[in-house]
Amino acid sequence: MEAVKRFFTSPRFAVAGASNDANKFGYKLLAWYHQHSLPVTPLNPRSPQINLPSKDYATVASPSALPSPTQTSLSVVTPPAVTLSVLQEAHSVGIPAVWLQPGTFDDAVLQFARKHFEAVIAGEGGRGGEGWCVLVDGEAGLDAAGVQWGAQKL
Repeated sequence: MEAVKRFFTSPRFAVAGASNDANKFGYKLLAWYHQHSLPVTPLNPRSPQINLPSKDYATVASPSALPSPTQTSLSVVTPPAVTLSVLQEAHSVGIPAVWLQPGTFDDAVLQFARKHFEAVIAGEGGRGGEGWCVLVDGEAGLDAAGVQWGAQKL
C-alpha cells in the first residue's frame, strides 16, 4: 500500500492509452480521475482530445509533453509492447510513480518499471481478481494517502 500512497500524493495524474471509446479501459480510467476531481491529462498520440460527457480533455502525445512530469503519477492502460516504450520515456522525464493496469505488462515491463520508478503498482494484490486496478482500488488508495477527493458527474 506504500506504493499506492506514493502514487496518489502526486499533485497531477496522466492516463497513457486514454480513449474516446467508452467501452475501453482508457476511457474508463480517465473518467475515474475526472469523477474523483483529480487533475488528469490524457495521453493519446492519435487523438487531439478525449470527450467525456461533461468535459473535453486536450491530449498530449507522450510523457515528455506533460506540463510537469516530475509531479505527475502515470496510469498505464496500453499493451505491453507499447507500455515499455511509454515507461522508458516516462523515466527519461522524471515521472516518479506508475500504475500498470492488469494486462498492460509482461516480465520485461515489470523489471524495467521496478528498476526505474520510485513507486510501481502492478501485478497481484488489490481487491480485484486480476490484480491492482485503479477502478477497484483507487478510492482506498486516495483515502490511505490522505487525499481529499470529491465526486463529480461524468
